[in-house]
Amino acid sequence: MASLLLAIIYLIFISLGLPDALLGSAWPSMVPQFDVPLSYAGLVSGIISAMTVISSLQSDRLTRRFGTGLVTAFSVAITAVALFGFSISGEFWMLCVWAVPYGLGAGSVDASINNYVALHYESRHMSWLHCMWGVGISIGPYIMSFALTRGMSWNTGYRVITIIQVVLTVIIVFSLPLWKKRGTSVDSSSENKPDPGRPLKLREIVRIPGAKAVMITFFCYCAIEQTAILWGASFMSLARGVSAEIAASFASLFCIGITIGRGASGFMTMKFSDTQMVRIGMGTILVGIAFLFLPFGTVPALIGLALIGLGCAPIYPCVIHSTPVHFGEENSQAVIGVQMASAYVGTTLMPPLFGVIANTISIHLLPVFLIVILVVMFLMYQRLLRATAK
Repeated sequence: MASLLLAIIYLIFISLGLPDALLGSAWPSMVPQFDVPLSYAGLVSGIISAMTVISSLQSDRLTRRFGTGLVTAFSVAITAVALFGFSISGEFWMLCVWAVPYGLGAGSVDASINNYVALHYESRHMSWLHCMWGVGISIGPYIMSFALTRGMSWNTGYRVITIIQVVLTVIIVFSLPLWKKRGTSVDSSSENKPDPGRPLKLREIVRIPGAKAVMITFFCYCAIEQTAILWGASFMSLARGVSAEIAASFASLFCIGITIGRGASGFMTMKFSDTQMVRIGMGTILVGIAFLFLPFGTVPALIGLALIGLGCAPIYPCVIHSTPVHFGEENSQAVIGVQMASAYVGTTLMPPLFGVIANTISIHLLPVFLIVILVVMFLMYQRLLRATAK
């Protein structure tokens, strides 16, 4: 039964990744219909991110009250409704409206499932879980592309993903007894709950030793990952002279590299601890950034971005998996919620910030921008370890 539940959890994370790249892949086809500037995709994405932050911060309260299984089922159902709303939108403002439930659903399921796996499964499963997200985010654009190249509209692509989400919701509903049988501090009987009636408030969470450090660590990690994803191709094209076609194709390989890296990280966690994996990841990112500084043509830049992607792979899942160890099982859901929120804030703010730097100064500053964030992340992670040392 534990293996069946784990398989369902993997499916959930595939489904979590499926719609993440849909907007970007469909937007060129959506712009003529909605008659809005190309940049308006950022508005929809920003609404989704803002709602995800809000729901992540509420994950502790919701999970303590309803349990991980029920929160997950409801969140996936909300996401399915939102995606269907996207598919029937005829005006741009409708996309903005449906972005609200989409973001709320995504944030709740992300935080709840991450905490559940951190409490009940070994580190390798956390890495493979996030590898499944990479599988989902790779499949989503393919489904959209298939619909568009077969003469169908972008609406069809969204409807296909909606159907998948509905099927998954049904599977999760039927699997609810498995979640209760497995049990957690928030899913088991009341006598096993540390404090079921009182979820931690945000100000209480940030006062926990190491909480602020881990929040900044997550902020920096997502700043590095998303800045490299968004601006890596432009850096290679404008700073290293790579053709736009090659640069674009390699940008997609960056995401594939993270996915493959997380698959490999799952095996490496059998030998190395979470802390060692995080340090290996940071060291690999540092080497990758060093390659970006090398003025020897395009090959070092390509190698550098590939290494940054591989280095990113173990950090996110391993820091999450170690949360119950650092902060205690009774606090892990609350802390993971603020970690998720910090991650989404980093994703939202930092790539546009570098865009301003690139536009006003030079895109050649990408490796400088990344290494500054990496240093801050390393220092905050070390502070986390010191603050939570048993």
